[in-house]
Amino acid sequence: MPVASAPLGADISAKALDTQRLGTVEYLTALDLQREIHSEVAAGTRANSLLLLEHPSTYTAGKRTSAEEKPTDGTPVIDVDRGGKITWHGPGQLVGYPIIKLANPHELVGFVREIESALIDVCGHFGIAASRISGRSGVWIQDAQGDRKIAAIGIRVATGVTMHGFALNVNPDLSAFSRIIPCGISDAEVTSLSKELGRDIDIIELLPIVEKMVSATLSKVSA
Repeated sequence: MPVASAPLGADISAKALDTQRLGTVEYLTALDLQREIHSEVAAGTRANSLLLLEHPSTYTAGKRTSAEEKPTDGTPVIDVDRGGKITWHGPGQLVGYPIIKLANPHELVGFVREIESALIDVCGHFGIAASRISGRSGVWIQDAQGDRKIAAIGIRVATGVTMHGFALNVNPDLSAFSRIIPCGISDAEVTSLSKELGRDIDIIELLPIVEKMVSATLSKVSA
């Protein structure tokens, strides 16, 4: 898998951030990698890290997922130890796993809000007016067409270090979400950058924008 590990946050902060572009990685393989890096960051033997990748089509369920929110046709679901509920990962969706030691490990909500802000800025770069919705995590678009979720966030903190992260819909097949109640929300749609813009967006086009904006956010909250 291709890896780019230049400390892209170096011109923003003196705090080191190892950013890796990993291409497409099976979900469980990436989870094992997260756990390995998490242990090293917690032990102080590795720099804070940001993994950017795609997954093959996979459903994952956070700790608050209820049975009726999962597929009813026997489609496999991976239960994971992050916050949030069930979601889908797959081609055309950019997944980011920030594995960082938090300056204030008790401010998980604040960390999530910072990630949301970075992804809102990414959407703004492409001319999409995204925002938060009170009481709902992630990044949303609100207009006359209704509420539409464009990015999901699910985080876990252990020993003061984050795991899991965000999923930004760039140009995926959104029909995969129709088999579940994504993030436990039944009264809103799921959308993507490509759908909102009416043109194809390639993840390679998005990567440097996400790296820059998420790195800047992580520099604010990392130890």
